[in-house]
Amino acid sequence: MRFLRLLFFVIFAVSAAAAQERFVLPVDEAKQDASFAAFRAELIAAVERRDSKYVLSIVDRDIINGFDSSGGPKEFERIWKLNSPNSKFWETFLPVIKNGGRFVTEGRRRVFFAPYTFDGFPKDLDSFEYHAIFGANVNLRERPERDAPVVAVLSYNIVKTDPEQSVKIAGKEYEFDWMKVETLGGQKGFVKAGFVRGPIDYRAGFEKIRGQWKMNVFIAGD
Repeated sequence: MRFLRLLFFVIFAVSAAAAQERFVLPVDEAKQDASFAAFRAELIAAVERRDSKYVLSIVDRDIINGFDSSGGPKEFERIWKLNSPNSKFWETFLPVIKNGGRFVTEGRRRVFFAPYTFDGFPKDLDSFEYHAIFGANVNLRERPERDAPVVAVLSYNIVKTDPEQSVKIAGKEYEFDWMKVETLGGQKGFVKAGFVRGPIDYRAGFEKIRGQWKMNVFIAGD
């Protein structure tokens, strides 16, 4: 009888923890507009071959580059230095443009925002404290090491991050190699930082302007 009670308690505890988990599932509305879907495919191909000329051609003249910047293509080029071999634009932008998104209507304007984590994140959670696991079947490890035991396998879970206990990239004050996280169901451990994304990380906005799709937003922050 004691064994049955213990088994019931364990099952109940596991079920309760699982019920608390929340997720940001991938969404991609690009196919709702065939012209945008074709544009995005061309843009992805250009970014993968590091075609700075093409990227600059789709930057809108009024692009918003940041909350404190003056905006515009010249500012965009100054920030990202596309022709420099050290430009971080390519590695920053690819996860944005290749991971879905949603169309948002603003008056008469229809803007596609990417990636899906930007507009799909729950509004009741602090966007600085909470992030989403950016992928399926991501290993949650006991320690920040590739051969550490796997505590759980996560897919799109919302997690609370702990920057103080996370592992930074050597020489990079604001970049992490491993993130310490806890799911809403109480599972704790470390995941590679590339699989953790917040709603206010870099996102891009695209709008059809004068018959052509243009990128009119590429920012991070709140």
